Amino acid sequence: MLLGSYGEDNQTLEAFTQRVENVFKLQNSMTNAVMLMEVEPSDVILEAEKAMHTACKPLNEYASREMEGLSSDFALQKQVEQTAVSCERAAKQLQSLLSLTK
Repeated sequence: MLLGSYGEDNQTLEAFTQRVENVFKLQNSMTNAVMLMEVEPSDVILEAEKAMHTACKPLNEYASREMEGLSSDFALQKQVEQTAVSCERAAKQLQSLLSLTK
């Protein structure tokens, strides 16, 4: 990533990295929550989960490559930077919907 500010909120590299890690954990926990639901998820929840997976695709691809010890090209890093906030929003939207089902 470039030196300077990162993401939509112009964060420092350290703050942005921490945010991305937290977003990754949140969207993973939301995926697990949907999988572990005791009842069949509603269409609204399934659509929100699908939207989250779409928004978080670059982040998941990046994380996958990191876990496999592979490097990520600049374009993928830039995609993560550009989509982290929308991924976070989508995960929080799903979290909100799931909280209504309890």
